[in-house]
Amino acid sequence: MKLYHDYIFDLYGTLVDIRTNEEQHTLWNKLSLLYGYYGADYLPQVLHESYLSLVHAKEKRKQDTKQERYSHEAYPEISIEEVFAELYTSKGIQPSRELVLHTAQMFRVLSTSYIRLYAGAKELLQQLRASGSRVFLLSNAQRIFTEYELKYLQIYDSFDGIMISSDYGVKKPDESFFKLLLQQYSINPNEALMIGNDLSSDIAGAKNVGIDTFYIHSAISPKTTANKISADYSMAHMNLKKLQKILLGE
Repeated sequence: MKLYHDYIFDLYGTLVDIRTNEEQHTLWNKLSLLYGYYGADYLPQVLHESYLSLVHAKEKRKQDTKQERYSHEAYPEISIEEVFAELYTSKGIQPSRELVLHTAQMFRVLSTSYIRLYAGAKELLQQLRASGSRVFLLSNAQRIFTEYELKYLQIYDSFDGIMISSDYGVKKPDESFFKLLLQQYSINPNEALMIGNDLSSDIAGAKNVGIDTFYIHSAISPKTTANKISADYSMAHMNLKKLQKILLGE
């Protein structure tokens, strides 16, 4: 395969292996305790239901706004810290920024079974940059979680640019999210390769703006019914050490 000037990576399921479960009872039991400590009393089930209701309402409001502005299907993104803040204010508590951050991160920690880099991830990013190419991250994620996880995994400084969907109110596969990346970093789509584990979000989204694609199937790759979606290159099993050799022509 040809060498590219810019490599655009997805994060979760591509560089990072993660397992989360936001439905477990322990999470909502402990989170209701935390809210209670600061004067916002919830039963665990009520807190869970209130959280989901706020998320869905904000997603719908964003979706309706996008549909008024665009004729194509839109993929809006919300800012999850607003949800955690409103769970306090609905009980008459005005939380500080620090308390909202603390609550959101407690939620993330309690819902995460594990998080780790796939073998060879850091070395792959380093070698691509050492070869003279640029490396970017384009992730459907919440900055309030992801920025800290990137630092914890020690790859925050491994990119020439990072774009997280919660900062922009839009997520992959929306063309506008990809175009924002291209514009902000002066990326020529003909000289770029998108690497991801999601055929819809990563592969279809990138192809729609003229970016070549490399699909890696990982254990948390979502199933897709869009059988016509195909990448320019693909790997049936997660192996970033092999990917490094392919991308660098080793």
